[in-house]
Amino acid sequence: MAKDKREHLMLVCADCGSVNYHTSRSKTTQKLDLKKFCIKERKHTAHKEKKRK
Repeated sequence: MAKDKREHLMLVCADCGSVNYHTSRSKTTQKLDLKKFCIKERKHTAHKEKKRK
């Protein structure tokens, strides 16, 4: 079988800590740090990646 070059992860809000998004990225790129909409905060906040188990 071919090796999977994608890594599945969750995006966690930096302010409240809630998991709002699930995505994937290439294993060779740097860690994601995106500005996304947080449902609990009801505004755009920084979201950082957390690895899926």
